[in-house]
Amino acid sequence: MTVANSAVPTSPQSRARRARLAAAVQPVLAGPSTSAVAVGAGAAGDVACVTLANSLLRLDVAPSLGGGVTRFDFRNEGTLVPVFRRCRHVDADTDANDLACYSLLPYSNRIGGGQFKLGERVIDVPCNRAGEPLPIHGDGWLARWDVAAADQESVTLTLDRRDGKPYAYRATQTYALEGSTLVITLEVENTGRDAMPFGLGVHPFFVRDADTQLSAAAAGLWLSGDDWLPVRHVPVPPAWQFGVAYPLPRPVVNHAFTGWSGHATVVWPKRRLSLTVSSNTEYYILYTPASKDFFCFEPVDHPINAMNLPGGAAANGMTLLGRGERLVRSFSFAVERTGLRAVAGGRGAKRG
Repeated sequence: MTVANSAVPTSPQSRARRARLAAAVQPVLAGPSTSAVAVGAGAAGDVACVTLANSLLRLDVAPSLGGGVTRFDFRNEGTLVPVFRRCRHVDADTDANDLACYSLLPYSNRIGGGQFKLGERVIDVPCNRAGEPLPIHGDGWLARWDVAAADQESVTLTLDRRDGKPYAYRATQTYALEGSTLVITLEVENTGRDAMPFGLGVHPFFVRDADTQLSAAAAGLWLSGDDWLPVRHVPVPPAWQFGVAYPLPRPVVNHAFTGWSGHATVVWPKRRLSLTVSSNTEYYILYTPASKDFFCFEPVDHPINAMNLPGGAAANGMTLLGRGERLVRSFSFAVERTGLRAVAGGRGAKRG
């Protein structure tokens, strides 16, 4: 295990320069009893980050910021190229929605009215974010996680919410670099007295160029209303079918797609890069804000407000877990140089 150089430069400028050089050539890891700071796009301040790296990928994770990703880059001809949008300023006040990616648990997206019924029980879910009128994304993305294990190419984080209400649980998220593939594995265990519907997903913010394309065929989608809650399930319209790589829509899209195969591709033609997203889930949420340099493609195992849709949570992808039962989901992101498949394949890239 390698930690940051302990020598102290004589000025803030030289300290920052030395940190950038160290982060570029070797991983900076949090050890069993120490925390090391990695520098991404800007100074990391008082936030400890774990940096994973191999010959093709670099990943920075901030355990105290929801265990989220602050940077995910591909080494293309010697240059680190962002795959996820980089978090520009990493400090204790960083907003979760400024991260490069974060995990969604014990549920994804919004819960209508802040409650749902489970049999005869009415479950109240409190709002968890200022400015949001509804509970959103659970509480994992807003929590401080602990580092359970780390080496040069993987890190495992844990979160103990055994006293949480209405969701009591323990969770693990693992990031692993496997050749040119990042694999994120989420596991959640219900530690509460009663059975509850659980769901998992990830929320990456992908770099978006003018020519970025997406291929992610799905059978249908839940159209969202002004409050972003689903109002009607319809077949996917032609403009959003994405059966082949197709330019991202210019208008705002923020809908949950259903009947997904679990495989999608993002293509950046000018960058000559592509990304294959794979997951053992059947839904994704696509968010394409207008005039932004990012978009969100979120693999999830249930649509927005799944607990309150016809049939309830279990009929809409969520898993009812009794006390001590667990749910595991895996999400992989395999980067490839377009037009150079033989070269990329020869380097032993693995798919999660």
